[in-house]
Amino acid sequence: MKDNVLDQSTINKFRHDGYVVVPDLISLDELGHYQVAVRNAVSSRKRFDSRPLAARSRYERSFLQCMNLWEDFPDVRPLTFHPAITQAAAELLDADAIRLWHDQALFKESGGRLTDPHQDLPYWPMTESDALTAWIPFSGSTLASGCLGYIPGSHQLGIRKLVNIFNASETELAEQVDAVSVSDPEFVEVPAGSVAFHHALTAHCAKPNSTNDTREVHTMIFFRDGNTRSDRGKHFAVDRAGIKAGAPIASDVTPIAWPLPAGKLPSAPEPISGLSEEIRRSGAYPLT
Repeated sequence: MKDNVLDQSTINKFRHDGYVVVPDLISLDELGHYQVAVRNAVSSRKRFDSRPLAARSRYERSFLQCMNLWEDFPDVRPLTFHPAITQAAAELLDADAIRLWHDQALFKESGGRLTDPHQDLPYWPMTESDALTAWIPFSGSTLASGCLGYIPGSHQLGIRKLVNIFNASETELAEQVDAVSVSDPEFVEVPAGSVAFHHALTAHCAKPNSTNDTREVHTMIFFRDGNTRSDRGKHFAVDRAGIKAGAPIASDVTPIAWPLPAGKLPSAPEPISGLSEEIRRSGAYPLT
């Protein structure tokens, strides 16, 4: 049995507050290497999207989003399945095994707007709530660059409201945000080398980026092996493999992330096909 990555006080804080920052979980040398890999991947995915910040939708002005980079960029794959980070995630979920829902780069550019308060789970057709996000800011995150803010204990309240951060009207968005903002968020700066984890039901947001640099972040969403699909909408993480409501979420799209045999990383599934030209140009997904 491998030694634990986390101490009990860290696990207790996560379970009480719904989030925790784990210091020095990834070395600065590794971080620098992976920052280049993710930056290059985002640049490649976004090569057909030259719109300036002002020309994008409200949602897109919050961050550049590129999902499932592990599939088409082998240099990113060891970060997505980083053994210390995946083991820490398993310990926080008290799970014998965890799977990847998806990874994503979230780059908040200089001048990028706030990220509206929301919970993650309402966007995912997953019955159980045993899931979390590992959030890795390559150069650290600060109040000025767009660090996350969490509403402590909100993960204990269940699903509050699906916040349509994509295209709701300003009035609708304000009403939805009000439903999840049960108290003021605690904004948490994350030093380089640290990883922030938040529960799938923890309401959270992010400040705008008022610096001259892009806040470059890579995230991974992990869930307990055995979680099942709900009938709550569609999502590529389950639709690509044809997983029906009530069935365990298990396929090569959502592979086991921990434990893994030493040095053995999951193989990529077939790329996504059949999406619109607009989505293809966005660079959000690994496409044929």
